[in-house]
Amino acid sequence: MHDQLPSEPEPLGGGLKQRHLTMLGLGGVIGAGLFVGSGAGIAVAGPGIVVSYLIAGTLAMCVMRMLGEMSAAMPASGSFSVHAERALGRWAGFSVGWLYWFLLVVVLAVEATGAAQIANGWAPGVPQWAWVLVFMLVFTGANLAAVKNFGEFEFWFAALKVFAIVAFLILGTLAVFGLLPAASDSSGDPVGLTNLTGQGGFLPHGWQGVISGVLAVVFAFGGLEVVTIAAAESDDPVRAVSRAVRSAVFRILFFYVGSMLVIVTVLPWTAQRAGISPYVTVLDAIGVPSAGQIMNIVVFVALLSALNANLYGSSRMVFSLAERGEAPRALLKVSGGGVPRRAVLASVAFGFVSVLLNLEWPESVFLYMLNSVGAVLLFVWALIAASQLRLRRLVEREAPERLVLRMWWFPWLTWATLAAMAAVIGLMLTDDTARPQLLWSTGATALVVAVAGVRELRARRA
Repeated sequence: MHDQLPSEPEPLGGGLKQRHLTMLGLGGVIGAGLFVGSGAGIAVAGPGIVVSYLIAGTLAMCVMRMLGEMSAAMPASGSFSVHAERALGRWAGFSVGWLYWFLLVVVLAVEATGAAQIANGWAPGVPQWAWVLVFMLVFTGANLAAVKNFGEFEFWFAALKVFAIVAFLILGTLAVFGLLPAASDSSGDPVGLTNLTGQGGFLPHGWQGVISGVLAVVFAFGGLEVVTIAAAESDDPVRAVSRAVRSAVFRILFFYVGSMLVIVTVLPWTAQRAGISPYVTVLDAIGVPSAGQIMNIVVFVALLSALNANLYGSSRMVFSLAERGEAPRALLKVSGGGVPRRAVLASVAFGFVSVLLNLEWPESVFLYMLNSVGAVLLFVWALIAASQLRLRRLVEREAPERLVLRMWWFPWLTWATLAAMAAVIGLMLTDDTARPQLLWSTGATALVVAVAGVRELRARRA
């Protein structure tokens, strides 16, 4: 472990404004996992999905607060990879950096393919692969240009998603109180809160259903981490990351939990249909015309937004690894505007390979890749928590003035968060659908950690 805090400036160009980071923090995590994937959680938890999201959201909020504390004290394009190296050693920085990079470029393929499927539905004459090519070229171009272009893309993408959720919450609340023609019982009275306790009660599948709901939705909170990577390229990294983290975590919890509360209050949880977004089902019931197409547009934007953010995050992560000698030095080439263009091209190249695997072998080769990163987010979060335990003491000793954002109830809440993650991993082992992902992800993580260990042993001998 290094025993001094770094003070060298970040070599990448600035250009991200506070509004970019605030919207990135809000929009980065509002994706297809919420708009479409939440249906799976409702199926297993019923109205108790509200509690599932509250638990998963609180876990994500604690991780984000830890990450915010470390990033405000030590802004770096490698974010938690740099923190892990500083706190736990080179093996940890190498492992978490490469695991996160691999996670982003594999998920990028899912997002590109999902967006292409929607676009293909609108324009069937254009093959799916052609849409993927267009998306990859557009966002590669945006990421190769000045970083403020990435910021503008994300700002407007996130603004549309936030607007869609706010509009949904308003319409849903009006329906619950009988001001819209959706949620009314046979007598025409407002349904109020009856759907929360009908059809088997608030917890129709008991607490086991709530826990299964947590497993179904916890990974939807992945993506928050990119805001701390981006903060290093803002004009005032310390202030920017502090404000972005503070504003993002509570608003995201409000959007997620609020949405679920509206969905299970407006309609009985049993009214949700497999394969159809719960948001579409509710909007249809309220009588919003073309609800399916409206949500298709929102999901399309959400997928492209995540693709853009993941390409950005993966390029900065691999650039940071190269800076520390953990990736090829050739990736350190930076343009006149401060953009690590080779790192962007390396990330998009692997991302493109992932897309091709997804298009060609979605049920074999790509499925193994997707499973191998399925639970990686939990391992990344665990290393963030372990790093914060060590770094907090170091910063308090050497530069307490850098602690402008503090983790709540340190160290007890950090330990509780680690215990909660261990519990989620334990529950995944007992869940038939989650177990394969956990085992593949554990294997991928063990392989990366083994490579990191071998590298460290060789470095010591040299």
